[in-house]
Amino acid sequence: MSIVIPARNEEQNIRWVLERLPSDHEVILVDGCSTDDTVAVARCVRPDLVVLSDHARGKGDALRIGFNAATGHFVVMLDADGSMDPAEVPRFVDALVDGHDVVKGSRLLPSGGSEDLSRFRACGNRVLCELVNRLYGARFTDLCYGYFAFRRSCLPLLKLCTDGFEIETEIVVCSLKAGLRVTEVPSHEYARRHGTSNLNAVRDGTRVLATLLRRRISRFPGRLRNPWAQDDHAMTPSSRAAAPVSATIASIQAPERSSRKAA
Repeated sequence: MSIVIPARNEEQNIRWVLERLPSDHEVILVDGCSTDDTVAVARCVRPDLVVLSDHARGKGDALRIGFNAATGHFVVMLDADGSMDPAEVPRFVDALVDGHDVVKGSRLLPSGGSEDLSRFRACGNRVLCELVNRLYGARFTDLCYGYFAFRRSCLPLLKLCTDGFEIETEIVVCSLKAGLRVTEVPSHEYARRHGTSNLNAVRDGTRVLATLLRRRISRFPGRLRNPWAQDDHAMTPSSRAAAPVSATIASIQAPERSSRKAA
């Protein structure tokens, strides 16, 4: 398994995240031209860390670089600000083992939640999510949330190209257009531990809207399908490599989340 973390000026948060990740899997930090000690702190915590640099274009740019460098059977992406609980990683991987190709976190499913979603952002997220559901025949509960896991073998089918926060939506809609099986699992979003988010609700919401519309009308290999269909694109034991899956499940028992007050 490979865990990809985009980061920019997260020296106060990255330690907390890395200390709670599984210790025996590839962790890739993609640094967005940080002007603080993000990389130094990260390397101190994880000497085996793979550190890459992006082109300072945004989150999507960083994630695409990290995805291309990943070597694990599964790829998990999460943020560096402490808003996503590393202890939830096994939940995402379990869904992949169950036969799904792409797993996205939802703050709006039972057992999910958010401490950081403002009323304005929640309204925008609801509108954009409903638009995706109508355009793509899906039934998602949450859209603009960046906790994901997917099979690395599916990456070439997605043909990701966006540079900003809209990559989260691009992953979803391109997965649907490629005929991949997508599911949601509950996830709890915490307030970032320190610092200020780089997210701009209006600017990034507009880019999300443009991305989902552009991808809907663009020519794209594959076929559009209902991700909740039971008899289409079904997984069988022979269709997935058992060895790497078993090895991953056996070793991703992430430590239970400690108090939010812990350093």
